Amino acid sequence: MPALAAFVRREARRAVNHGADIIIFEIDTFGGRVDSALQIASFITSIRDAQTVAWVNTSETALGVSWSAGALIAMACMDIYMAPGTSIGAAAPVMASPGGAADAAGEKSVAAIRSQMAALAERNGHPVGIALAMVDFDVELWEVIVNGETRAVTLQELERLERGVRGGVPAIERVGIISPQGKLLSLTAGEALHFGLITDLLDDREALLYTLGVTQVIESAPTAADNLVSFLTSGPIQALLILLGLVMIFLEIQSPGFGIPGLVGVLAFMVVFGASAMLGRVGSLEIILFLLGIGLLIVEIFVLPGFGVVGILGFLVLGFSLVLSMQDFVVPQFDWEWTLFGRNLAVVFASLMSAVLTFAILALFTPKVKFFERIMLKAQIVGTAGGPDPDSPVGKTVVLEPSFPMEDDENLAALLGKVGTAETVLRPSGRAMFDGQVYTVDAGGEFVEAGTGVVVTRVKGNRIIVRRV
Repeated sequence: MPALAAFVRREARRAVNHGADIIIFEIDTFGGRVDSALQIASFITSIRDAQTVAWVNTSETALGVSWSAGALIAMACMDIYMAPGTSIGAAAPVMASPGGAADAAGEKSVAAIRSQMAALAERNGHPVGIALAMVDFDVELWEVIVNGETRAVTLQELERLERGVRGGVPAIERVGIISPQGKLLSLTAGEALHFGLITDLLDDREALLYTLGVTQVIESAPTAADNLVSFLTSGPIQALLILLGLVMIFLEIQSPGFGIPGLVGVLAFMVVFGASAMLGRVGSLEIILFLLGIGLLIVEIFVLPGFGVVGILGFLVLGFSLVLSMQDFVVPQFDWEWTLFGRNLAVVFASLMSAVLTFAILALFTPKVKFFERIMLKAQIVGTAGGPDPDSPVGKTVVLEPSFPMEDDENLAALLGKVGTAETVLRPSGRAMFDGQVYTVDAGGEFVEAGTGVVVTRVKGNRIIVRRV
């Protein structure tokens, strides 16, 4: 996973900086994300000042496998050691279908991984034919004896060697097929030693350290912080954080000042981008797009009437910034990149749609939520602070006291006839300023732009009704 790739880069770089002679990568995995495996393999091959060793171990807690991405990482190391009972191989890229089944990747992805596996094997002196057969179903791998040496070669390489034989006595002997066409290659530790893939077969870690001549060992393992970053960058958690951030920002926009909802929203998005930044996936592009998306939404809510192109564009830009924060590329090229892009897009889209649904629920049912009942005026006020309600029948006017005192016992009736300025867009409700004081007002169904002059025409309870001057 991406968190493990970041851990490997950090710890291996620290080891090199402290003068380590040998860096041992203990591998025990069924596989994982292609992008993370390629990042780990690429970093291992960049190490020049230390010997890199892959160690496939077996223990009470280890599974003893180096499959798929694990085989790719092993090929990136200069030497490979395995314990008895372990295995390596089956490195073809697959795509997870919606039902959870693994489907074979397209030829473009297979070709990319195949060439990378072959390049790693060639660089470190591992059998290239074995690397190819672990990735490509179309590769047929043969065991042959060339001048008394056992080798594993592809059918194409075998035919080329046979065409190059000179003299009466052939120097090449076909022993048998190791992996037929249509099958992926996986090798046991003994087979890997027989075909020259690994350097040696060792019983345990102590035997490995003795063979390498190691006397001083410093061990690095993922810490609680690494596990936390891995947890925070998982799909479900990121979706929940994005949903929480959007809902809290919506609530903050609907209320004056800056309070707890805004703080929670900012913290949620800081966690999303911060955790991804620790994995090296967030740069200036993602931050700029995110701020631009938020800005467009604010403009749509406070400046422009209704909800139109600017608001939709704001959602799209915001969503695109979140998608980019979950991956290391901008434009997908390979099948596995398109799959990863689709997964990230689904996470963000689900979060945005859930946020929109939550907005609607809050708008419709907020007064009915028990949490808000303590701050809602439940008593009906028929009279007004300035006298009887002119809309109620004569002789039937009843004034009910609210369940809590009016704010600062303010005499809102004194605002009648006052002229002020709309501080926000009135749709029809919003905020307006009178004599240097900001009040929540209602334009009575009229749309009034911010900055427009308004006059108080009626006061009904704690409701101030205005009209455009």
